Amino acid sequence: MTAILTQEKSDQANADKKNIKKSPTERPPFTLSQIKKSIPPHCFNRSAFRSFSYVLQDLLMCSILSYLAVAWIPSIPSSFQYASWVLYWAAQGSVLAGVWILGHECGHHAFSDYSLLDDLVGLLLHSALLVPYFSFKYSHRRHHSNTGSLERDEVYVPKRKFDIPWYYKYIYNNPLGRLLSLTIQLTLGWTLYLAFNVSGRQYQRYACHYNPYSPIYSDSERADIFISDACLLAAAFALYCLASSFGFWWLIRVYGVPLLVENCCIVCLSYLQHTHPSLPHYDSTEWDWLRGALSTVDRDYRFFNKVFHNSTDTHVVHHLFPTIPHYHAMEATKAIKPILGKYYQFDGTPVFEAIWREAKECIYVEQDNCSVGSKKTRGVFWYNNRF
Repeated sequence: MTAILTQEKSDQANADKKNIKKSPTERPPFTLSQIKKSIPPHCFNRSAFRSFSYVLQDLLMCSILSYLAVAWIPSIPSSFQYASWVLYWAAQGSVLAGVWILGHECGHHAFSDYSLLDDLVGLLLHSALLVPYFSFKYSHRRHHSNTGSLERDEVYVPKRKFDIPWYYKYIYNNPLGRLLSLTIQLTLGWTLYLAFNVSGRQYQRYACHYNPYSPIYSDSERADIFISDACLLAAAFALYCLASSFGFWWLIRVYGVPLLVENCCIVCLSYLQHTHPSLPHYDSTEWDWLRGALSTVDRDYRFFNKVFHNSTDTHVVHHLFPTIPHYHAMEATKAIKPILGKYYQFDGTPVFEAIWREAKECIYVEQDNCSVGSKKTRGVFWYNNRF
């Protein structure tokens, strides 16, 4: 009976996989220039005034929520305070994720026509969230230059089957193990990536976003890394002053937990944008920039699409043209869909269902030994979970 049930589960899993249409891996019949021509020219226009309006909108919401946390929640009956704090943490963390995304947009020079202004705004926004702005800007730029490359991509680089540790099958083959792994990934993943380059590209020596002499950076970038670190120290000192004035646990409730929620949101967003059974990865024999940039997927977060400034459902066009501001990205996405055709990937699976499925199905990548016409696609790799 157990064998029959196991076989039925396996058959159902295989059926589910068959319902997922894999992205084409042949070289596209269109060029980047042709894609760009399909987008209305005004979508490439950046407005400092309009961009600042979104910054002010998010900061105003953060201020209102902070006021409620400081002045209102402590005044209500204690039986309602616990639920109120949870709602505050969820709301404030989500809004802070929107602030993070605006800082990320500055790093792509999509905020305004002035790179100095972009860097100044991005530095302030990200430092307030304890993000090393320039450090992330430069590593993220390399991610955009090498998306989908197993050798050179900077983040969410999947392991090949022969590289996975022996204990993976005990973690990912059971629900409790997957839940534990996801919990660690969502809560600590962002910090581990910045500090230890976890899930990032393999370097010959220790790679860290806080180290100006990390192998991630070139000599011309190191001075900016020092600036990022100095701003983080200034932010840390400001937090120390707040803790000294109002108490450590006050700071944790008002700032620390929302920051943790914000980190969870960013990890969830980026993980689901780059992890999907339909997305290929390429080794150096097969990779090229356009196919790599197309190895991303748009998702639907419903109401939170707007909270996250549509970074959720416009990620494909963002990888093709990262200087398009978020407020034009929806129109640009609609414009490129006809020309991309089957190369455009979208999945509307609810977020919690999607992240659980990806954690189950996308454990490692293995080589594709199928043929495309008369050509072997041995440089193409697909996610798998068979141990």
